[in-house]
Amino acid sequence: MANQAYPLFEKIAPKNTTQRCLDITILYLLISLIVYRILNLSSHGFTWLLAFLCESWFAFLWLLILNAKWSPLKYRTYPEHLLEMVPELPPVDMFVTTADAVLEPPILTINTVLSLLAVDYPSQKLACYVSDDGCSPLTFYSLLEASKFAKLWIPFCNKYNIQVRAPFRYFSREYISLAANSSFQFQQEWTKMKDEYEQLSGKIEAAAQKTVPCELKGEFAVFSDTQRNNHPTIIKVIWDNKEDLSQGFPHLIYISREKRPKHPHHFKAGAMNVLTRVSGLMTNAPFMLNVDCDMYVNNPQIIMHAMSLLLGTKKEKDCGFVQCPQKFYDGPKDDPFGNQLVVLGEYLALGIVGIQGPFYAGTGCFHRRKIICGLWPDDEGNEGTQLTSTDGKSADQDLIMKFGKSNELIQSVSHALKGRVDYSRDLKNSIEAAHQVAGCGYEYGTSWGTKVGWIYGSVVEDILTGLRIHSKGWRSTCISPDPPAFLGCAPSGGPASMTQQKRWATGLLEVLFSQNSPIFGTLTGKLQFRQCLAYIWIHTWGLRSIPELCYAALPAYCLISNSNFMPKVHEPAIYILVALFSIYQLYTLSEYLRTGLTIRAWWNNQRMDRIVITGARLFGVLSVITKFLGISETVFEVTKKEQPTSSDGDGDDAEVGRFTFDESPIFVPGTTILLVQLTALTLSLLGLQPPAHNGNGSGLVEVLCSVWVVLCFLPFLKGLYEKGKYGIPLSTIYKSAALALLFVYLSRRISMR
Repeated sequence: MANQAYPLFEKIAPKNTTQRCLDITILYLLISLIVYRILNLSSHGFTWLLAFLCESWFAFLWLLILNAKWSPLKYRTYPEHLLEMVPELPPVDMFVTTADAVLEPPILTINTVLSLLAVDYPSQKLACYVSDDGCSPLTFYSLLEASKFAKLWIPFCNKYNIQVRAPFRYFSREYISLAANSSFQFQQEWTKMKDEYEQLSGKIEAAAQKTVPCELKGEFAVFSDTQRNNHPTIIKVIWDNKEDLSQGFPHLIYISREKRPKHPHHFKAGAMNVLTRVSGLMTNAPFMLNVDCDMYVNNPQIIMHAMSLLLGTKKEKDCGFVQCPQKFYDGPKDDPFGNQLVVLGEYLALGIVGIQGPFYAGTGCFHRRKIICGLWPDDEGNEGTQLTSTDGKSADQDLIMKFGKSNELIQSVSHALKGRVDYSRDLKNSIEAAHQVAGCGYEYGTSWGTKVGWIYGSVVEDILTGLRIHSKGWRSTCISPDPPAFLGCAPSGGPASMTQQKRWATGLLEVLFSQNSPIFGTLTGKLQFRQCLAYIWIHTWGLRSIPELCYAALPAYCLISNSNFMPKVHEPAIYILVALFSIYQLYTLSEYLRTGLTIRAWWNNQRMDRIVITGARLFGVLSVITKFLGISETVFEVTKKEQPTSSDGDGDDAEVGRFTFDESPIFVPGTTILLVQLTALTLSLLGLQPPAHNGNGSGLVEVLCSVWVVLCFLPFLKGLYEKGKYGIPLSTIYKSAALALLFVYLSRRISMR
C-alpha cells in the first residue's frame, strides 16, 4: 500500500444534468406511448398488441441504459508520484494470447509483444508470456526472430524516450519520428532500426508463405509431430533476464498448452488459466496484465498508471482490477461497420465505472493474482492459506481439490494469497512443473474454471470472470490516460463484424441463463443492484433481436395486409411518436458530435445497429437455443485480424468501408427484411392491398416506417446489384426471396380472416 502524502489518483464525476433531463424525457415519452397502446388495445388488432410488446421491451432497455449512464466517473492518475510513494515497484506478469496464425498474423503478435517488452517499467520486474493456442511453429519462429530485434529495439526506445513502441506503428509515421529528434545520431540509429524491422518483417512474411516456416529440428523439433488440437505441452524460455537489469530485456516465455481431441480446452479461458498456473510457477508476480495479440501498448507508462490505482487505493476491495477502454487504430473513416465503440465507451461505459466498476473486457486489463486465485474481499489481511503436509511431499487435500496436484503450484498460490513475492531467477528450473500444470487433464477434479481463475461456461469468458469478481464484492476501476493505453484493430467488412457480434450475443446469453447469471450474483452474492441492471443490459443484447425483428417487420406487414400499428397523422398521439423519434435521434447525434465524430459516423452506427441486431445477434439466440436443446455446442469463432501495413491508414481508399458479404446464413435475415419491405412498398404504391377493417388501414406513417427500414438496410440493397465480395451471394438471395414470399403469403392470409 502506498504512502498517501501525495495522491496517486483522483476521482472526477462529470456533470450530466442535461443528459439526465433528456434521458428522463425519452423515458417519459416511451411510457406515454405504452399507456396510449394499453388504452386503445381493444379497438385494434394483432399489430397493436405486437407493437405494445416491442415498445415495452424498448422502454425496459432504456431504463437499463438510464441506470448505467446516471452516475459517470473518471479516474485521473499521477504516476509521477509513484516512485516517491512506493518503496519498490511490484513485478507484473504480462499475458498475450493468440489462437490462429492465419486469422491472427504473427506480425501482429510480435508487435504487441515488442511493445510490452519495451514499456517504461523496470525490466527485471516484467515477464511476458505468449500463449499460442494454435501450436504454430510460425508463431514460435516469429517470436524467436522478434527477440533478436528486441535487443536493439528496447535500448533505442529507452535512449530516445520513444512513445509509440510497436514498430509497425512507429515506422509508419516517418515524418513524426524524424521531427521528434533531428540530430544526426538519432537519424542514423532511426534508419538502422527501420532497416532491422523491415528485415524482421520480411523474414516472417517469407516464412508465412511456406508450408513449414523452417526446418523442424533443434528448437523446432517439438513441432515435428503436432496437430492444432492434438499435441503435447510446449514451453520455451526464449529469454531469461538472469542479469536482473532494470533497463534490459524482460523474461519472454512461449507456451502452447497440451491439447487432445477428447479433452475440452475451454477456449481462451482455458489458455488464460494455463498462463496463470505456469506464470505462478516461474515468476508469480502479484499483478497480471492480459492483452489480445492485436492490442499493442500505445502509452509506454501504462503500467505506472495502473499501479497508481492498484497501489493507491486505501482498500484493495475498491480496486479488484483495472480495465483500460478498448480503442482502435486505423479504423475506416466514419466507422462504417459500427464497431469502434467510441460513443459507447465515452458515455455508457463511464456511467458503469461510477457504479461498481467497469466490466472486464478481456484485454487491456490488470488483475490482482490473489483475486484470480479465488480471494474474497472479506479475506483481505487474512490470506493465510497454509500448507499442511504429512510426509513433506503431499499438500493439504482441500488445496489439492482446489488448485490441483502440483505442490509447487500450491506453494506459489499460498505465497500469492499472502501477498508475498517469490520472483524466480532461474525459469528453466520450473519447466518440468510447468509442463504438469499445462497438461489438458490437470484441471479435472479441481476448482479451476469454476471457483478459481478464468471462469468456464461461456465464449465470453471475460464478462463472466469479471461478473464473478464483482459478485464477490470487489470493485473495479477504469483508466483512460492520454495517449490511450492500448490500441487494437477493429474487424473490417461484414463477415468479420457479424461473426464477432454473434459470438458476443451467444456468450452473453449463455451467462444470463446459467447459474452465473447477474441476477443470482445480486440475490446470493455481493453484486450491487444497479451493477446487476448494467450487466442485464449487456447480457440481453441477443434477446433484443426478437422485438427488433418484429418491429422491423410490422410496417411491411401493415402495408401488405392494409392494417396499421401507428396512430393516424390526424390523431394527437402522433405527436408522442414524432417527439420520441426526433428527440432520440438528435440526442444520439449530439453524443457523436461531442466526441468529435461526424454525422455520417452517427448514421453508420444507427444502421449497423439494425443490421447487427436482426442478423448476428439473432443467430446468437438461435445458437444458445440449440445448445440448451442438446442439438449442438457453441464454438469459439476467432475474428480475422487485418495485417498491419506501412501506410498511415487514413481510410480514404475507395474500397475501405464497403460492406462485404459471404455465404454465411447470418446475412439471410437482413436480406429477407429488405426484400419484404420492398415488396410491401411496391404493393402499397400499386394499390394492391386488401380492404381495411374498421377503417384501420395503413397510412403515411407505415410507409415512412418502411422507408426508414430500407434506409437502415441500404448496404443490402446495394449488395443485390454488386458482384464479388461486395455482392450478396445468389444462394442467400434465393433463401431470402423464399422467406419473403412466405411472409407476404402469410400476411395476406391472416388479413383475410
